[in-house]
Amino acid sequence: MRRLLAAFWLAILALTTPAAAQDKRIALTFDDVPRQAGAFFTPDERTQRLIAALREAGVEQAAFFVTTGRLDNPDGAGGEARIAAYVAAGHVIANHSHDHTRLSQTEADAYLADIDRAGAWLAGRPGYRPWFRFPYLDEGGRDLARRDALREGLAARGLRNGYVTADGSDWHLEQLTIDAKRDGRQMDMKALRKLYLQSQMSGIAYHEALARRTLGRLPPQVMLLHETDLAALFIADLIAELRKDGWTIITADEAYADAELAAATPIVPHTSGTLTGMMAWERDIQPPLAPLWMGTEMMSWLFERRVLTEATEPAGTK
Repeated sequence: MRRLLAAFWLAILALTTPAAAQDKRIALTFDDVPRQAGAFFTPDERTQRLIAALREAGVEQAAFFVTTGRLDNPDGAGGEARIAAYVAAGHVIANHSHDHTRLSQTEADAYLADIDRAGAWLAGRPGYRPWFRFPYLDEGGRDLARRDALREGLAARGLRNGYVTADGSDWHLEQLTIDAKRDGRQMDMKALRKLYLQSQMSGIAYHEALARRTLGRLPPQVMLLHETDLAALFIADLIAELRKDGWTIITADEAYADAELAAATPIVPHTSGTLTGMMAWERDIQPPLAPLWMGTEMMSWLFERRVLTEATEPAGTK
């Protein structure tokens, strides 16, 4: 009887919940794996913390886009084991190139060869998905011939574009912490956590509004994050904030099943950025005003004013 009553009230709730709330679904994806060391953890510690945080937050599957050339760097030592640990925890991996170059600055044949080099490493590994994410989200820029050559090349290889629909420039905030640590500057960790959450949630809100304006609906969102120390510190907090805002965390498999976005190949003068951003440009749809939190210049200013503290100043006073 209790189960029947619970099912009844869940059905009522589904009928009375606004559609705009029901469709808020988002997948978490992490680029640049294995990434260089950050300001707070070793690469091994970071992976352990990320896996634990995602597990404790109940995230079934995140996607980690691998840049295989980073395995040859000093910080990449042990990277293969860390990638395997993500997969063992239920997450998936995909292609993010070997050398992480910009397509707009690389000939198409060389770029495809670089993809193949990463693909050879990934082929047959557990958790592998046939997705390719363009480094820097650079799909050719103004070079339309390269854009088209890569679209044809990916299709010929059975690779799908691992597109992004939401971004909060977490890489920039991570770099600010690395620079501060290098310079011996103290950081207020409470203020850093707040800035991280504000910047990511602001980016998500902007891209939600952009998608609704462009498509007349909100498709499953694909969030661009990076394998950073800040993610290891605050991803559980970000997931909690997302859920408070009505978002459901879904798998990348579910997100990339959206037929409209999967088939989209926007024809725009400069091919780069989020997929929905390019679709808005193609359809001549005016994007919403970007919130101040999104800009990297504003992020730098807030980091300087709120996160960095003087040696004589108690943490948390700003």
